[in-house]
Amino acid sequence: MELVQMQKNLQDYTKSLFLEGILDSQFLQLQQLQDESNPDFVSQVVSLFFQDSDRILNDLSLSLDQQVVDFKKVDPHVHQLKGSSSRCHRYLQQVKQEYYLVKNRLETLFKMEQQIVASGGMIPAMEVGF
Repeated sequence: MELVQMQKNLQDYTKSLFLEGILDSQFLQLQQLQDESNPDFVSQVVSLFFQDSDRILNDLSLSLDQQVVDFKKVDPHVHQLKGSSSRCHRYLQQVKQEYYLVKNRLETLFKMEQQIVASGGMIPAMEVGF
């Protein structure tokens, strides 16, 4: 695929991620911090987010899989889910599904960027207003 088409595909894909709410203005701020001295800055930051999120989701799963759930160990953000452990599991599954959707989409975005850079191109800048 030619470079110009790859750049257009990246822009279209990135735009769709904004429209879906997967990306927001914080992503643009991260991109502004990236420069030639650290061309993988954004993907490195997001990779750290993925690692932390994987760990947190696994910890939550382990905590909720106990026969007697110790909610003091469960992340404070899920304290509203104390009603029943089955409800907690259902919500946790929804959170995991959303997380893996975002992770998959962002990994695709970074692969597209890598292909453009490998082809000698530059990553086109995105604007907030579409």
